[in-house]
Amino acid sequence: MESQNNTIDRIYECSFAPELWPAVLDDLSEIAGARGGTFFVASTKVLSWTCSEPLLGGMQLFAASDLITRGERGARLCAAQHAGFLTEDDLYETPEQLRADPFYRDLLLPAGLGRGAGTAFSLPGGESLFLTLERDQVRGPVDSLAIQQLDELRPHLARSALMSARLQLERARIASETLALIGFPALVFDRLGKVLAANHLIEALTDHIRWRTQDSVSLKDAKANALFRQAVESLDVEGTTPVLSFASRGVDEGVLMVAHIVPIRGASRDIFMRCAGVLVLMPVAIPQAPPVELVRSLFDLTPAEARVARGLTSGESLEAIASRGGVSLNTVRTQLGSVLQKTGCHRQAEVVALLGGIAAPPR
Repeated sequence: MESQNNTIDRIYECSFAPELWPAVLDDLSEIAGARGGTFFVASTKVLSWTCSEPLLGGMQLFAASDLITRGERGARLCAAQHAGFLTEDDLYETPEQLRADPFYRDLLLPAGLGRGAGTAFSLPGGESLFLTLERDQVRGPVDSLAIQQLDELRPHLARSALMSARLQLERARIASETLALIGFPALVFDRLGKVLAANHLIEALTDHIRWRTQDSVSLKDAKANALFRQAVESLDVEGTTPVLSFASRGVDEGVLMVAHIVPIRGASRDIFMRCAGVLVLMPVAIPQAPPVELVRSLFDLTPAEARVARGLTSGESLEAIASRGGVSLNTVRTQLGSVLQKTGCHRQAEVVALLGGIAAPPR
């Protein structure tokens, strides 16, 4: 009983200290006689996860693959709508049916696994949360006594998960309101681009923002919206550099704003980190040439591209920029083309207006 109480305490501690989840998974694995446990949030793909150390390699392969959609175990756990843990014998009618499931055939069975217990929860954002305990095939199914012990812990796991999700929504609301206090229209979005919180300043920008059903949002400028969607989809992808700042026009083509995407980097073990980033819209102000370092960091420009952009904002011609840099006019024109693409502008004059309105952010 004391051991179970300690596990329950750690389950609730995980709401505030997500790095403790692997230890809880180890406790649950010991009950089930499993090699280790996994805990992950998924929709059409694995969004975030944590696991016991022995399953780390397998979980990395799973998260990077399409097995969440090709495999059947997750769908069967959700379809069962069972408020407890289920074994393979509960989910599959025959051993042949199990072996035909790509999740077992391609991942678990080759690793010597294929016996275990799992359960699924629904989260407020529409995602599903899965907790699975992976047991060696040679050990046979998890016995009923272990399932009973796991079922006794399941309500605590569900409450901890719900608490973590609500904490994330509260953090999103505080972030958006804090930005409003310093004059920034902003909204916080999750890994699927859904709006978690928005302040009153961005809600008033009806010429720039289109509010859609199911907590989604888009920019009325089609090109800016494409860059926004690209940034959202790339935030969690390793090895990519999404466009994080770009021009955004309203219904009135003359009203130009600068859109900034600010990624939110959560704790690596926090599988409930729903906040992916913040969209901030800043109006173009009094023209002035921003520092080269600021231009580079905002738009991911090369040093040469940043010098071209700043030169234009300072009133220089392309010829003067080429002469000052000791390069050909064609080279400068090529660099200008890259600047237009990266800033989301169509014309040279728009680059001048865009960069001229950027001031260094307040400390």
